[in-house]
Amino acid sequence: MVDKEDFNEFVENLKTQRDELKVRMHLAAADAKDEWDKLEGKWDHFEAKAKQVGEQASGASKDIWAAAKDLGNEIKEGYDRIRKTL
Repeated sequence: MVDKEDFNEFVENLKTQRDELKVRMHLAAADAKDEWDKLEGKWDHFEAKAKQVGEQASGASKDIWAAAKDLGNEIKEGYDRIRKTL
């Protein structure tokens, strides 16, 4: 026989967990959106640098290449952070 009090407690526990996860998912989505917005600005800068390196091809300075690569790695790390929050 099912104890009504135990069952009600079980249901309330489940509801509480559901509510907590719902809030955490919403916050994670907001954090991911903020991170995405920051990365979009960096992406524009990265594209400009990549174009500059591409146009100069073998004559591109090591400084420009290094800066583009560093920025690209920074963007990649940001994408990884977003993936982890989703």
